[in-house]
Amino acid sequence: MGFSLRTFGEIILLDREGQAVAFPEKALLILAYLLANENSSASRASMARLLWGEDDIANSLTNLRKLVSRIKSRQSDLKTAFLTFDETDVHLERDSITSDIISARADTLKKPLDKLAFLAKGLRARFLGKANCQSRVFIDWRAGESRRHLAMLKETLDDVVTAPATPDGIALIKEAALLLFEAEPQDESTHRILLKAFDAEGGLEQLKRIFERRKELISSWPAKLSMQPQGQTPAPVHQSESGALSDRDATTRPIPRLPRLALLPPINHSPDPGAAMVATSLVEDITLGFCALNSLRVIAPYSAMQISRQSENQFELLQRYDINYVLDTRLSGLGDDVSLFTQLIYLSNSEVVWAERFSFRKLDLARNKHDISRHIILEVAGQVEQHGMTRAYFEQSPAAYHQYLVAQQYLHRLTLPNMRRARKEMKTALRESADFAPALSSIARTYSKEWLLTARGDIELLKSAETYATQAITIREDLADGYRELGVAKLLQGSIDESVEALELAETLSPHYADVIADHADTLVHFSRPGLALEKIQRAMELNPINPDSYLWTAAGASYCLGSFENALGYIDRMVDADLADRLSAASWAMLGNDKKARFFVSRALETNPDFDVDRWLAVVPLQEQWQKDIYREGLKKAGF
Repeated sequence: MGFSLRTFGEIILLDREGQAVAFPEKALLILAYLLANENSSASRASMARLLWGEDDIANSLTNLRKLVSRIKSRQSDLKTAFLTFDETDVHLERDSITSDIISARADTLKKPLDKLAFLAKGLRARFLGKANCQSRVFIDWRAGESRRHLAMLKETLDDVVTAPATPDGIALIKEAALLLFEAEPQDESTHRILLKAFDAEGGLEQLKRIFERRKELISSWPAKLSMQPQGQTPAPVHQSESGALSDRDATTRPIPRLPRLALLPPINHSPDPGAAMVATSLVEDITLGFCALNSLRVIAPYSAMQISRQSENQFELLQRYDINYVLDTRLSGLGDDVSLFTQLIYLSNSEVVWAERFSFRKLDLARNKHDISRHIILEVAGQVEQHGMTRAYFEQSPAAYHQYLVAQQYLHRLTLPNMRRARKEMKTALRESADFAPALSSIARTYSKEWLLTARGDIELLKSAETYATQAITIREDLADGYRELGVAKLLQGSIDESVEALELAETLSPHYADVIADHADTLVHFSRPGLALEKIQRAMELNPINPDSYLWTAAGASYCLGSFENALGYIDRMVDADLADRLSAASWAMLGNDKKARFFVSRALETNPDFDVDRWLAVVPLQEQWQKDIYREGLKKAGF
């Protein structure tokens, strides 16, 4: 027996050397049909319908007679007979040919993993995917065979997925699971199998506990906040006032649609081919993990690949697929410095929900690849859940949310007119919904920023900021912004320890919220920890690459305190409104010995605030340690203030 039939992908007849042998394509389809069935024969009429359809059976039978003549002639040339014919039927000579038809071989494989490998290899290519036959009978038969193949894959995978396996076996299980997901992304039984495959290397309990842990953590945050703000005590907010649903409302509320995630293949900025291969494998593991979750839906890898290849209309494609979140991955660096940067983006407003960088040092990669993939899966799943809960709250009052977004644009540039306009717009949002916590937090921010911009030490501004921040926390204790603004207000009042605690809570609530990290960094500058502050602000800059002036100002201040005066000036130069940092520029130039430039910035700063006094300012600005006041005093005095 020297001939074999390949049916997955392009249908081809092969000789004993594996070379293609010419044979009528429709004859090969007859071979495939008979090999796939238990019977070794079929009626001429059924073969005519398979190949040419049922619309004109007489013409189809005529075409079959012509095909039979060609088959006999070609078999004579090959000195073999795959098919024989009588007046009514077509017969298969099974001993004359082998094939990759799944039913012909899969049942004879003793070991489940061998069977799974065979099925997975076949299903990488579509069964008779390139066959040129448009008969509806053929198309339906081929689809039925594909469903049978998939059912065999699912059954075999379900059998082996919980059995002990070698690393190669685990890799095979994951590959088969992804093939199954590609074919049945919405099937519940498929998701159960995927969950088992995801746990092939352990850790299922960790996955199950993620949401319970998050809920427990949220409930513990109010107890951790030991501070009691001074000033106005906000009135208690009842559930009905804060937008909570009554039991009656809950019964009529539509079931929320699961968020959809696109995991794009890694963009490779590293010339290291080994790292690129590992990154691709890592992304496959992550995809499999997401497939196993019931809290989100990930689009199939093939679709994600097609989207990633579109540079011009990628956003439109994502919208067309109804994608809510994108997990973007980028590989960069050389040698031991290769790293994978991942960021979760909420597509609606391009918000970076979460981001992290992972080292791909060669010595650690094999050991850590599993930990990295599981960490990303669990983090993203939790972030999507928390972010979805937050978005739902924001959207309960569309009018207030819209007004809040209008007001937000004025907070991006640090000028007094903008702060006051933002405050006015936020109060309009509160008229739409009096307990809209984000607007309360933002009003608190406007008062703190006004205190900084006026540099007059008006304590009432800070008391107002504290009051609004406390109200925001009372209404929504699980949102970071209230703690953030309370921390800022406490800092400016000199309560540095309380400020650090509040901002640590804010960062715990939203560990990838760039603005919260930036304010935490600013507090650490005042806490006389400029080194740690610089690390945090650089992290915020990575999360929010279009750096706001406030980030750059914090980075400049941290650099100044570290004695890196040139770096401080470099950050200031990148600010849109660099004149906000004129005093820091003057001090930095003075410490570098450039009196001319120092005097220029002194002159410009005094035009804005002619009453500025170094000692009075240092008495007001909270700094934890005396050395920090000394370095500011030295620079400002040298500059000419």
